[in-house]
Amino acid sequence: MTITVKDWHRKDHPFVVGPRNPRWTPYGAIPAALKKAVVASEDANFYSHEGVDYEAIREAIKADWRKGKFVHGGSTITQQLAKNLFLTREKTLIRKVKEIVLARRLDDALSKSRILELYLNVVELGPMVYGIGSAAHYYFGKHPSALTVRECAFLASMLPGPKVYNPYRRMDRVLKRSDRILRRMVTARMITREEFDAAISEVPNLEGIARKVEKTIESPPPEEKPPEEKPPGEAPGGEPEVVESSPPAASPEPGSPPVR
Repeated sequence: MTITVKDWHRKDHPFVVGPRNPRWTPYGAIPAALKKAVVASEDANFYSHEGVDYEAIREAIKADWRKGKFVHGGSTITQQLAKNLFLTREKTLIRKVKEIVLARRLDDALSKSRILELYLNVVELGPMVYGIGSAAHYYFGKHPSALTVRECAFLASMLPGPKVYNPYRRMDRVLKRSDRILRRMVTARMITREEFDAAISEVPNLEGIARKVEKTIESPPPEEKPPEEKPPGEAPGGEPEVVESSPPAASPEPGSPPVR
């Protein structure tokens, strides 16, 4: 399958989805910490919903209604995948309805592991940097399987949009958001307290990032405003975020079902 992606000058480019892409990273080679960071960041109810989180959509509609414009999408990982594979990025009600329908179909047809594999291999993470295989090499010069917990949270922190959470222009913004993701992960017992302490003290090695970005784009794109974060104490999906040193036990991550 080949889809069309855009660079930061809004020019179209073909992008191969699947193993024929040399940077494709199969599910088994994706670090567990990266999968958990993405779920903690983007879709806390990923393993329990059927492709669409209707409560998140209701809250997004309320927020958008108050502001009089599309600000909060309420999209799950499955909805984002549907948009990336089959739809445009225009913010319209018609596109949102199509996205919901496609997300339900994807959830019926594919396992959660397959959905996550596809999502992480096509998501935008930089200037013409699509998928975690390209992102791991672009930012850290390594294969995704070698990423540290901090580096996984770092990549997950850019998912709302790499033009907004752009480490070249706003490293402080990216690190601050990755810190929040790490706190969510330790609260949900996705990582241990020891892993959290090690990750929070680690400074990602991004040597040469300015040179790489300048080579990829002649000049940085206009900076976009970051999406509004949920109020303090609220995690993705509207769940309360607790940051005590001994968080309550959480349900273990379900086993990965066979790819269909």
